[in-house]
Amino acid sequence: MVSIQRKLFFLFFVIIFFFGCGSDVDPGNIEGLPRSSEAIYQQDLKFFQTKESLLGDDSGDKSQILFGDLHVHTTYSIDAFTLELPMMGLQGVHDSSMACDFARYCANLDFFSFNDHAEGLTPDHWREQKKIIQQCNISNSDPAANDLVVFPGWEWTQIGITKENHWGHRNVIFKDIQNLPARPIGARTPGSGLGVFDTTEQAVSARWLDILNFKRYSDLQWLLNEVRNIPYCEEGIASPDLPLDCYEYAKTPRDLFSKLDEWNVDSIVIPHGQSWGYHVPLGTSWDNRLNFQGHDSSKQILLEIMSGHGNSEEFRDIASANFLQDNTMSCPEPTDDFLPCCWQAGEMQKKRCEGLTKDECDARVELAKQYTLAGGPYTNMVFPEAEPEEWLNCDQCNDCFKPSFNYRPKQSAQYALAISNFQDSEDSPQRYNFGFIASTDDHTARPGTGYKQYQRRKMTFATGVKSKIWEYQYKAEDPNFPEIPKIKPGESQPDSERVSSFVYPGGILAVHAEGRGKDAIWAALKNKNVYGTSGPKILLWFDLINSPEGKVPMGSEISMSQNPRFIVRAAGSFKQKPGCSNESVDSLSPERLDYLCAGECYNPSNEREVIEQIEVIKITPQKYAGEAISPLIQDPWKQIPCPGTGECVIEFEDENFSRDSVYYVRAIQKASPAINGAPLYQRDSFELCKGSFRTDLNDDCLSMTKERAWSSPIYIDKP
Repeated sequence: MVSIQRKLFFLFFVIIFFFGCGSDVDPGNIEGLPRSSEAIYQQDLKFFQTKESLLGDDSGDKSQILFGDLHVHTTYSIDAFTLELPMMGLQGVHDSSMACDFARYCANLDFFSFNDHAEGLTPDHWREQKKIIQQCNISNSDPAANDLVVFPGWEWTQIGITKENHWGHRNVIFKDIQNLPARPIGARTPGSGLGVFDTTEQAVSARWLDILNFKRYSDLQWLLNEVRNIPYCEEGIASPDLPLDCYEYAKTPRDLFSKLDEWNVDSIVIPHGQSWGYHVPLGTSWDNRLNFQGHDSSKQILLEIMSGHGNSEEFRDIASANFLQDNTMSCPEPTDDFLPCCWQAGEMQKKRCEGLTKDECDARVELAKQYTLAGGPYTNMVFPEAEPEEWLNCDQCNDCFKPSFNYRPKQSAQYALAISNFQDSEDSPQRYNFGFIASTDDHTARPGTGYKQYQRRKMTFATGVKSKIWEYQYKAEDPNFPEIPKIKPGESQPDSERVSSFVYPGGILAVHAEGRGKDAIWAALKNKNVYGTSGPKILLWFDLINSPEGKVPMGSEISMSQNPRFIVRAAGSFKQKPGCSNESVDSLSPERLDYLCAGECYNPSNEREVIEQIEVIKITPQKYAGEAISPLIQDPWKQIPCPGTGECVIEFEDENFSRDSVYYVRAIQKASPAINGAPLYQRDSFELCKGSFRTDLNDDCLSMTKERAWSSPIYIDKP
């Protein structure tokens, strides 16, 4: 018996010796060759035929619509690494090279960018990713049929614990890999540890339960240690003069803008995830960022309004908390349209009052409400042992399209466009003039996942442990007494089960570019001649046709006195055939194709989805300080039906143009099945679509919704 134990003990240490030492993740090798010029010509031919049908052959418009994704993470991001551990039952490593192959042969994109979190992106990884970008940007020999453009970049990931010190997330992208900043610039500051990524340390201990995958968890430990050991760059030294291998940080957006200026390179900064209450403190508002510290109109020209985290477009006059004059919070009562989580916490406490006096129960109910308000994004930690279903649909926007989780309405795109800052000038206030885009925020090196609604746990953030053995549960000191959550990032367990009902394959952006090359795509981004969709490749044109400069496209800023007239042209996305095209099958090995595309690729038929209607949104920004916001947002201002085909052309005029106004349109497709299309969906009873084993891992949680495209706004000032 002793001999057997010794052998097992020896075998255990052999496994640890050979498989247990953590090491770096290789950046991988691109497998697929550039797409042929012939294949791209055939693809473009379909587009130009539709364009001619909608615009005519003498429109003078020389542009074509190209599709991309400006928000892509790989395993170089710590959270992406953690989400793909074996305990999650998914696949494992998704390196930088895989993003290139997926973009070409799964999603059929024209461009994308890398945006790994700067807070955990090591100097070596930053350099390795630039090499992959060089390889991926190699195209066929025909410039007119350029295959794929990849932009370098990172994500600046800042999370505050109050509405005053929260700035939010921003992607930084660059046109060229030449003369790039020597290192990514993050938001993690000295003394903060790894910030929100500190919670990933819990996952490392799972290696002792999963010995055969011991090395995979040890690789995560290696990465965490590597990031912690990068010395912080010295403050007060110009960014180009800093050592190559230190970690550089910017505490505020202004610090980030200033450091980018020191490099004197062409860049775009894109805020995203603004309405996502998974990390945004209660009461956070665009108002606090429309100033010198929070905004630079020369850099923050685009806003990501849709991603795999949901839609951040729509404003609703709802509130999860009432802010009082002494800066304390009170809990609002529920309405027919909105259930505050603080109120629901009180209802949950009432069910835990058995055997208590009325006074004691009432006191605990009030504590539950106050703790929920104090807990901000971590409301679930007030009752850590509660089932997620007990929180019902609290803090959710119930009538929004694919809404972000725990919706923060004052962080929505519509609210941003409605506010003005009169601090420097009452006659010429500061405003946001964003172009609208959508992207995926994918964390598995899969740019452009929204082409089909399939494989929920691979194509969305709906990740969770594969069985009960891997569950990490917080134990309440007293299950019948509320607890106050710790709100420092990394100290509380996020509400991952409820949030999985509010994740989606993600959006995609389109540019009107005068060519397929990098310069043409970048020019369209800088001109804001862009739009976003919820995933499908919908075609959309939105033009002001009577400006002093003649016809001008979406994204334009114009001053005019006469009533503006507009024209909208839209075409539905191509209906998809099952499986993958012959080109995809021939270009990637069967193993690579299955690993990345999971059996389905962008595979268009010749038939388009029906465009059901065009919705026009009109916003009249504040013209004096304190002007109420809700009346300024008319959504929809006009709702115009289409003829029920794959193409739609409509014109309209604003006959009541009396003040500065902002206009944009939504092209709405006929309803189709979508992952989490109705985030809290009904079967036999109220049910969540969880990312863990507690929902069937093969269940895609499909429900009907109307996919759409959002144009960039046209901004018109009335003199």
